[in-house]
Amino acid sequence: MPVTAVQSQDPTATTSLAAVRPAVTPERLLADLVPPRHFAEARFASYRANPEHPSQAATLDRLQEVAAEIAAPAPSGLRALLGRRRTPPAVYMDGGFGVGKTHLLTSLAHAVTEACGPGTAAYGTFVEYTNLVGALGFLPTVEALSAKSLVCIDEFELDDPGDTVLMSRLLRELADRGVALAATSNTLPDALGEGRFAAEDFLREIQALADRFEVLRVDGEDYRHRAVVTDAAPLAADAVRAAVADRPGAVLDDFADLLAHLATVHPSRYGALLDGVELVGLTGVRPVTRQEVALRVVVLVDRLYDRDVPVLLSGVDGTTHRQLFSDEMLRGGYRKKYYRALSRLGALAEEGRRLADPA
Repeated sequence: MPVTAVQSQDPTATTSLAAVRPAVTPERLLADLVPPRHFAEARFASYRANPEHPSQAATLDRLQEVAAEIAAPAPSGLRALLGRRRTPPAVYMDGGFGVGKTHLLTSLAHAVTEACGPGTAAYGTFVEYTNLVGALGFLPTVEALSAKSLVCIDEFELDDPGDTVLMSRLLRELADRGVALAATSNTLPDALGEGRFAAEDFLREIQALADRFEVLRVDGEDYRHRAVVTDAAPLAADAVRAAVADRPGAVLDDFADLLAHLATVHPSRYGALLDGVELVGLTGVRPVTRQEVALRVVVLVDRLYDRDVPVLLSGVDGTTHRQLFSDEMLRGGYRKKYYRALSRLGALAEEGRRLADPA
């Protein structure tokens, strides 16, 4: 059964994420490995390559070829008897934030599903796969995913050595069993101008699989920053409360209370925390000072973005979402996560602002 928000005794009262105690089964973790709602309609045909960055169109063309390779019939006859198995494709998309890599990755997942049938493509973030291994165990995870034609890993992360080794081993097992692989990762904005991308780090960390992966570089600017005002002033607390009042699926939380609650919920359950939620209002937003708390915020923002849940933000002393993470955090080992979260939160906050003030 899906987990839904816990309502208060007063049916007219606004619900709160801090009141939700989600419980998630391993079966649900597997069932949730599909493209998120935000990209439910993403297809190759709807991707708009920027002509100023030819690598976007080149990546689009190559992924369409990969989809066709995966959907092609398996070898038969003499070739099959001789044991000549087709090597499954493995592609890695590298680029900055908001250049359309996730749109392309989900388009690939949709194309394979439409060609090979429901359940043939698994799609999840790096964190969702590591959570799956934690819930099922390594070998059961391999068995479950080896039944897929394609496994997509969005936001491949290199900041935790243990998780990186675990994921590298998982990918190797899947590739050896004939599963096609596709992954994305982000390059930091301050490295783009230097021509430095993350592919070298990725290939080094996956070691034995490096020669199997084809690197596809995706250049471009962050479309979320082109399309929205990401530095708008925060809303007044009263405006946030008014916007969520009596709105179906809306929740209202004090930021400090929500952060305290997140510490009691495993990140693998943050998606279930948002079941039935259509709008999140947050008051008392202030800079996060502790790393472990900031990382929980990143996971929550990712799940909000996956589900297209707008956010209304009211900051203390004029705090904007841009000030959520300290300069030290943005220079540290988890900076890719934080930059991605800021990019996504800015888009969600602007959508929330439009809901609060449609005029």
